[in-house]
Formats: sequence, structure tokens, C-alpha cells
Amino acid sequence: MNKFDFIQILASLFTLTLLAPFLGRFFAHVYEDKEHFLKKPLGWIEGLSRKTVGPAYEREMDWKGYAGALLLFSLTGFLFTFALQLFQASLPLNPQALPAVSWHSALNTAISFVTNTNWQSYAGETTLSYLVQMTALTVQNFVSAAAGMSVAVALARGIARKNTPLIGNFWQDLVRGTTYILLPFSLILSGALLTQGVIQNFSPAVEVTTFEGGKQSIPMGPAASQIAIKQLGTNGGGYFNANSAHPLENPTPLSNWLQLISLLLIPAGFAFLFGELTRNHRQGTVLFATMMTLLVAGLGISLWAEYGANPALGGSALMEGKESRFGVTNTILWSTFTTAASNGSVNAMHSSLSPLAGGVALFNIMLGEIIFGGVGSGLYGMVLFVILTVFLAGLMVGRTPEYLGKKIEAREIRMTLLGILLPSSAILVGAGLSVILPVALSSLANPGPHGLTEILYAFTSAAGNNGSAFAGLNANTPYYNLTLGLAMVIGRFGVILPVLAIAGSLAEKKYSPPSFGTFTTDNGLFVALLLSVILIVGGLTFFPVLSLGPIIEHLLMQAGRTF
Repeated sequence: MNKFDFIQILASLFTLTLLAPFLGRFFAHVYEDKEHFLKKPLGWIEGLSRKTVGPAYEREMDWKGYAGALLLFSLTGFLFTFALQLFQASLPLNPQALPAVSWHSALNTAISFVTNTNWQSYAGETTLSYLVQMTALTVQNFVSAAAGMSVAVALARGIARKNTPLIGNFWQDLVRGTTYILLPFSLILSGALLTQGVIQNFSPAVEVTTFEGGKQSIPMGPAASQIAIKQLGTNGGGYFNANSAHPLENPTPLSNWLQLISLLLIPAGFAFLFGELTRNHRQGTVLFATMMTLLVAGLGISLWAEYGANPALGGSALMEGKESRFGVTNTILWSTFTTAASNGSVNAMHSSLSPLAGGVALFNIMLGEIIFGGVGSGLYGMVLFVILTVFLAGLMVGRTPEYLGKKIEAREIRMTLLGILLPSSAILVGAGLSVILPVALSSLANPGPHGLTEILYAFTSAAGNNGSAFAGLNANTPYYNLTLGLAMVIGRFGVILPVLAIAGSLAEKKYSPPSFGTFTTDNGLFVALLLSVILIVGGLTFFPVLSLGPIIEHLLMQAGRTF
């Protein structure tokens, strides 16, 4: 590493820390329907949505109504995205005359984008038409992200309110998040990316002659518009198969840095949004500090592992597969940020990371995508761990646990454990079955612990709604498309529904003012306790399988052995 690498790391972390509080305040104004600088120029979009939805737009919902509206909206988006792929060959804006997508790949992709996972078992530029990329995938990039943001806001309302079953209106939250946050931010970022050379057109692929006299097809299409929201909405689905390693998707150092920062920008702001909506600003700072601590720790371990000497390679560092245009540090920054953000975009294949750096990327997702996490989903995932920490602390001191004036009782703990354990079960059961079934093992490119990591990463990415791929695994088969699709559904709605149930339960409770014996949750001690619970739960759940994958691979390579 050199001084410029350190400058870039510090600049990235400083930018997030500086902007997050201001973004949190702006987001709170959006969801509380207060005046903000985008309300006048973009308010007509919300007005049109209000007329389209009708009276249902104004009525507040209990948690069951909120969940029902979200599930109905997600189902509609799934059917639309699935159908467009099946009939792609007969639809316009298909200059390459691409055929219809196979049913199992279309099913997997529809689930993937509706659940904000954006796992891609296909090659975008050779599989999907411009129409499908724009009207199916890009649209879902916006609305699936906005749905996750809505759930986080509903949870914050449930904690803040008292003696009411109502937690807000899903349609209002969906429209406001899309109109005032995702849409304008994406327009700004896509404009900036265009200046750097990211393509945005409807031209067919360009045939060129190389210096060696060969012919090469250069794909074209509306890339910039999808890339902006894939980063800001923590979606991650690349327009091109190589994602942000593709020179037309990520051409310059500036485009690389803008996309990198965009990964965590909105999730970081949501930590402070929580403090704004609960009227306890220190809570937002606690959540941000916890997330940033985990991010920096993972980044440090990954950099140490990548830049360290490797006995298996004669003492040199691992350079295969790294981002040669922007440097190794950019590869590690991106791998850490994207797996902390529930994003899934990559600028280098994670299979090329050192075993420990790949293990950090894997562990980031296994923790539940809470290190900033997805837009909205990172916040409500972290709050589940906060509730668990408060409960355990209450047991230690012999008091009924409380959080922000609400008693945490059996119902909330059951829902919390459900939201934490369901994705973990999907990961371990799915990976466990896949290492013994021949139909799954036939897709592996590598043997030994690296092959196990390939399978484990696929199910972790799916159940964690991350979407990044480790590479080396042929996942575009009926088996993986179906099993990973199921893992995505469990990872998304197996967390959202318990979270909304907690929001409804807490909203109905009366407020208990703090007393001398109240356990404080807005100081450094609580940050330390929260970190301990996160790491212990993650460690106890996944340490055995991690020890068989990236950990043993690291030990073998340090002993100078390959496989």
C-alpha cells in the first residue's frame, strides 16, 4: 500500500461520516411529510400517485395491513418481471434479437430483483433485451429498494408511537422514498457517470476490428440509468455480466469512487434517520458507530490478508483477478463495502480474493447484512440485534428489558429470533444439501475448501439478499435457480414480516419513562455489548462451516500448500 491508498480509504470513510447525519435529517423530513427542498419540484409525482392509489393512500395501516400491501406489491412486481422475460423475443427494444429466457432463469431473476437481491445467474448483455433491462430490472431496482426503506421507517414509527396499532401507510412510504430519495439521487449519479464514459443509448452492439485483425462485438445499451440505482438502492445487478469490472460500466477512477461511495450513502443516512424518527438522536449515532466499527474491522483484516506474503506463491501477494486499473486497495474497498451494504456489485471477482478477505466478505453477509446493509433492510436488521442485546442485558441485571421506553417481552423476542434465524437456516440447509447432491456438485469449478466456499457464498448471498457472486460456480441450472430463489424469498420476507410484527406490537405499548434502573442504550458501553452479541451470534452460527472453508484454506496457503 502507498500513501494514495491510505488517502482514498480515509476519504471514503470521512465522506460517509460527514454526509450521513445530514442525509438522515433530510430522509426524516421526507417520510414525515415536512417541507424539504425537493417537495415543490417533485411533489407532482406524489400527487399523481395519490390520485392513482385513491383513498387507500391516506389511510394509516396496522402491521398486518402494511405487510399485506407490501406482499401484494411484491407479487405484482414478480409476475410482471417474470412475464417480460418469458415473452422477451416478441417485445420491442431487442436489437440483438435475444430469445426468451428459460423459465427457471426467469423465475430466479424475477425473485432476485423483487427481493432487492439482484443475484444474476445470467449474462446481462447477452441474455436480456433493453426493454427488460429497463422496464423490469431497473424499475424493480427502485421499488424493491423503496419497499425495504418503508419497512425500516415503519419499524421506527412503531418504536416511537404509543397506544396505537397504526404504523403508517405503505403506499405513502413507497412513493416518498422513490420520488424524493432514490429518483433524484439516481439522476445526479447517472449524469455524473455519463461524464466519465458510462454508456447510455439504444444502439445495437457495435462490431469492431481489433489490432490483431479479429472481430469483436462491443455491447451497447441504457447502462448508466441502471448502474446509478443499482448502487444507490443497494441492488447490485450489473448491466453487463462483469458488473463494475466492465470498462463501459465503470471506466475511470472517478466513476469507481462515485459508485463505491454510493454503496453506503443511503444506508449510512438511515442510521441517523432512526434517531430522527424516534426523537433520540444519540440512538442514531450508536447504530452508525456500531456499523462503522464492523466495517473498518473487516476492511483492515481484508487489506492485511491481501497485502501479506503468501508462502504458496513463493512469498508474493495474490494478484490474480484483482482490479488492475484501479489497484488492489480498490478491490478490497469494494468487496468490503458491497458485502457490508447488501449490494452485490463487484469490480473484481471475489473468488480471486485471499481466503481471509473472501471470508470477511462472506462473514459480512452472514451477520445479516447489518453493517449499514441494504437501504432500509440494514437498519431494521440491526435493530433486531439491538432488541436481542437489550433482552440479554435485562436478563443479566434481573430487570424487564426496555428499549426507548417500550418493554421488550416474549412476542418481540420470538419475532426477533425468527428474523435472525430464518436466513441463517436457509444458508446452512441450502449449502449442506448442495455439498452432498451430485446435481449441485457438478456446477463446481474448484475442489476442496474453495469449492465449499463457492457453494456457501452462493446461498449466503441469496439468503442475505446481497447478490454478489463468488464466481467459479455455474448457478444457471434448474437446481440452483430454484434453491437460491427460495433462499432469497426466505431472506427477504422471513425478516420483513417479523420486523413489521415487532413494529405493530411496540406501537400498541404504552411508554415507560426512564428511571434510575433503566439500562442505557445510547453510550459506548452499549455499542460494545451490541458488537459482542453480533459477533457471538454470527460466530456460533457460522464458525464451524467457515472453519471448513476460508479458514482452513488460509491455513493451507500459509503452509505453502495448494489443492
